[in-house]
Amino acid sequence: MQKYFLCRYEELTEGQSKGFSLGDTAAGTDNVFAVMKDGEVYAYKNSCPHRGINLNWQEDQFLDPDGALIQCASHGALFLIETGECIAGPCTGDALTPVPVEHTAEGLYVLLAE
Repeated sequence: MQKYFLCRYEELTEGQSKGFSLGDTAAGTDNVFAVMKDGEVYAYKNSCPHRGINLNWQEDQFLDPDGALIQCASHGALFLIETGECIAGPCTGDALTPVPVEHTAEGLYVLLAE
């Protein structure tokens, strides 16, 4: 497992999502994103299970207008923040790939398989 620094705690606030490019990725492509909900941080690979495309069209925009669900910008699929499960759209029943988050004194890290 490879450990990657995401951000300091204050850089991710309640109800906010943020994308991160880690390791060997194409320039400008976020390959993971994190969401803080109810004080917990949830991280997922930035890949919709429907077509394998990025979930966001705009930087750090992974949530629906209410900030209650993760939303795929391409076809509107909706995912639960806490589990990544798709509850509406063409991939209903599928789920986002979770990424383990580690909390340290410096901030948040994710662990990715090499």
